[in-house]
Amino acid sequence: MQTLSPAPKTSLRPLLALPVIVSALGFFVDVYDMLIFSIVRVPSLESMGLTKVQIKIDGTFILNCQQVGLVLGGILWGVIGDRRGRMSVLFGSIVMYSLANIACGFVQTINQYALLRFIAGVGLSGEIGAAIVLVSEILPKEIRSYGSSVVAGVGYLGAGVAYATQALFDWRTAFFVGGGMGLLLLLLRVSVLESGLFVDLKKEQHGVSRGNFLHFFSSWDSTRKYLRCVAVGIPTWFVVGILATFANEFGEALGIAEPVKPGQCVMMIYLGLAGGDLLSGPLSHWLRSRRRTVIYLLMASMTLCGVYLFAGVKTATGLYTICLFLGFCTGYIAMYLTMVAEQYGTNLRATATTSVPSVVRGMVIPMAFVYQGLQREFSISALVSAGLVGLVVYALAFWSLSEIEETFDKDLAFVEE
Repeated sequence: MQTLSPAPKTSLRPLLALPVIVSALGFFVDVYDMLIFSIVRVPSLESMGLTKVQIKIDGTFILNCQQVGLVLGGILWGVIGDRRGRMSVLFGSIVMYSLANIACGFVQTINQYALLRFIAGVGLSGEIGAAIVLVSEILPKEIRSYGSSVVAGVGYLGAGVAYATQALFDWRTAFFVGGGMGLLLLLLRVSVLESGLFVDLKKEQHGVSRGNFLHFFSSWDSTRKYLRCVAVGIPTWFVVGILATFANEFGEALGIAEPVKPGQCVMMIYLGLAGGDLLSGPLSHWLRSRRRTVIYLLMASMTLCGVYLFAGVKTATGLYTICLFLGFCTGYIAMYLTMVAEQYGTNLRATATTSVPSVVRGMVIPMAFVYQGLQREFSISALVSAGLVGLVVYALAFWSLSEIEETFDKDLAFVEE
């Protein structure tokens, strides 16, 4: 009787390739520069002489300007990524957001701050989508999920460094550090080559439209597919943009005597995200499913949101601890963006994978508007207002996941007609 030999093990050595390492470091800087405003929002605006009420209003305005920049930039860099290449985005975006963050260290007025955060947002929106697409296209499909996990897991540690920098230095220096790291990273990117799939597309598919953002809305099926991708990611920014950013308000509503620091909540959530994303790749491989991986993590994330808001936490330390576990359970971004990349052909992959997370980040604007509007117009407490927003957000995410295509082990060498 003939004995069947076991299937050869897939080598993880490609995970040490320069494009993977540089993409992970790039997302690390991206996270630092994206979150530094949320971390220094209160001290920076206090130093500019704003009252507590003004900090809430103007801080939200500045954050919204950054989020608008993220949405517009996501479309811009996505189109560039499919028309001119993934590396064009990785070079151009980092120059823009690094210079904008350095300039933030010199702001004197709210309008200057808002304009520079908008410009930074445009630049910041290009990094993660282009990085995930590049890594997904260069790695063997058997370890694609591991590569995405490495990029996201290492990248989210940038939040911890941002918080530590702010704790050690003043808020202006924290902006200088972030911008400087981005400019230094450019030296490493010089040696990174373009995606082979994209190069082949340019050579062989001359009649194929590349980077056509309107394709996502060319039919009802295309529109639903794109909106489903967006909806799956919204809970991540509900956690960061509402629960963490306004943590000081939730601390007061819970009756916590010690002032709760939003910056520390952001740091704890992102440290958790790093761990969750590092786990999501192996979990996806073990389950042989992207979709089930995201569903399980989302269920745990939703449960911890309820604990955060309604379990009656009485200490700041308790809230920070919940933020850590909440971040871990919301750490499905690596699998989520890999799913988006796998949904679309090479001629639209960068446009989709870059614009979708940027639209998700932009959803902070309506979420914050509804969260604050419920309190202002209906005198609903901060806790209940956030709970109602979260209920809608998670319901949309679960519904979208039930309809989305399973893409585990999918070959990416195809184009959209």
